[in-house]
Amino acid sequence: MDFLRPAGWADALAAKAAHPDAVPLAGGTDLMVDLNFGRRRPDRVLDLGRIRELYAWETSADGVRLGASVPFRDFVGPLRAHLPGLARAAHTVGSPQIRNRGSVGGNLGTASPAGDAHPALLAAGARVEVASVRGTRLIPVEEFYTGPKRNALAADELIRAVHVDAARGPQEFAKVGPRNAMVIAVCAFALALHPHTRGVRTGIGSAAPTPVRARAAEEFLTGVLAEGGHWDNGRPVPPSAARRFGELAAAACAPLDDVRGTAAYRRHAVAVLARRTLDWTWTAHTARGARGNGREGGAPCA
Repeated sequence: MDFLRPAGWADALAAKAAHPDAVPLAGGTDLMVDLNFGRRRPDRVLDLGRIRELYAWETSADGVRLGASVPFRDFVGPLRAHLPGLARAAHTVGSPQIRNRGSVGGNLGTASPAGDAHPALLAAGARVEVASVRGTRLIPVEEFYTGPKRNALAADELIRAVHVDAARGPQEFAKVGPRNAMVIAVCAFALALHPHTRGVRTGIGSAAPTPVRARAAEEFLTGVLAEGGHWDNGRPVPPSAARRFGELAAAACAPLDDVRGTAAYRRHAVAVLARRTLDWTWTAHTARGARGNGREGGAPCA
């Protein structure tokens, strides 16, 4: 096995162009497991650990640009206020040691349906910046996943950064597992409210061949909030609408039975998580409104 270790980004792109089969190595939290268990034996590994720009992030009024190797520990620390959904997801990623090494770019590169960052990225509307010696392009995150552990990268491309718009409303993430820490999700759900567009976005993990949005659920909830004037009056979402939102979220799933859970359980759990995250986000949204104009916030929506 050849071990390629470029010193800079241009060198990394040149190495990837010369050796398209080279497997990128960043935090190594997924790749090293596969190597140790003999599931992968690449001819070449491309170590990106010396490329400092991949560990950098920058904020602006519009949002955050995350280098591909920014570790999950930063999401629960300095980036928490900017990326609340990703911060929630990062809290559930492995142990502190894994959070020190694992990165959002690594999650995207592996493209596992169970990756914890994916639902939050979908709900936030992230874009993935990828590059090669041919140039750079931005891929909407929902177009990045092409199959189980497959992504939209060309053979000579590497993930350079992830762009996430500034959170203008509450964001939540929840997952189901047999315990509270160091566990692969049985299923996961993320919800982000976007008051500036009066819209919502969702993300589902570990309940379909790829991470997916529940688009019918989003459209339904957007309609309910608009028709009921909820953005203006702050009233809670009716329990019947919250239940229907959960049902539509579950209908977006295409799960399998496996050792971690049955397909039926995953659908049921996604419906429950959708209702809970709707409750949490809407309660947080109305609380913000109450602080802003002196009125009382709404009650939970079921």
